[in-house]
Amino acid sequence: MPAAQRAAIGALLVNPIYELVPIRGLEPAAAALPPRASVTVTASPRLGVDATLDAAEWLAAHGHDVCPHLAARSIRDRAHLADIVARIRNAGIRKAFVVGGDGDAIGEFRDGVTLLQALGPLAGWLEEIGVPSYPEGHPTIADRVLLDDLRAKQRYANTTTTQMSFNPGAVASWVTRMRDEGMTLPIHLGVPGVLPLPKLMTIAARIGVADSTRYLLKNRSLLGHLVQGGAFGADALLSGLASTMADPLANVRALHLFTMNQIAETVEWRRALMAELAS
Repeated sequence: MPAAQRAAIGALLVNPIYELVPIRGLEPAAAALPPRASVTVTASPRLGVDATLDAAEWLAAHGHDVCPHLAARSIRDRAHLADIVARIRNAGIRKAFVVGGDGDAIGEFRDGVTLLQALGPLAGWLEEIGVPSYPEGHPTIADRVLLDDLRAKQRYANTTTTQMSFNPGAVASWVTRMRDEGMTLPIHLGVPGVLPLPKLMTIAARIGVADSTRYLLKNRSLLGHLVQGGAFGADALLSGLASTMADPLANVRALHLFTMNQIAETVEWRRALMAELAS
């Protein structure tokens, strides 16, 4: 691998974003995080907004740089949103990640765009607002709709995080296409943490990256030599995306690691890969 590409991967590994799920066991698992880590906390209709905010407040109190997910369909109205924004601000949190969310809307916000529009007047002090993007498409939303949606969100957001993928070619092609379409948001590249393969396959089916999963199974070298015990680590995936990460026109600003709370394993994978790149 050329030195510039190795350097690009190494630079992004210095301070990746660890995605955490606010479920039982998160607090002891989070003890493995590096000091002052960048973390994001997911949202789901089953767990509710309070679970996300509780975890975000706890992580912020422990010195981490936190970005909670705000799911539009889980927020009742503007008064509820104002309460959420107040909690975020009082916790010293300066970032938010806006998603449409799963399930039916419980109130007036039915998608990420409408929530972004309402968030602006309430949270102008936020330093960063992120939104999702889908290099391999979405299981229920047409590609053209996704493109138009991301274009609309550009007005309000500062970054976009790509959905987890195992296919470097698909992601690289998407980045080129988005830049050709005039999308200028800096990209946080979504890659799996160190996850057991059965869990990885389940997640892949749920988020609609079946083609990527088939690619992974056909290209077993992507499992990476740093991974043991039937788990997946993204070292070879990152190698396949090295030229994209090194390209200034791609504007990849961060790595977003989907840990599913396998935090210790993911932190160790990062440490080992950084050591290898430096050797």
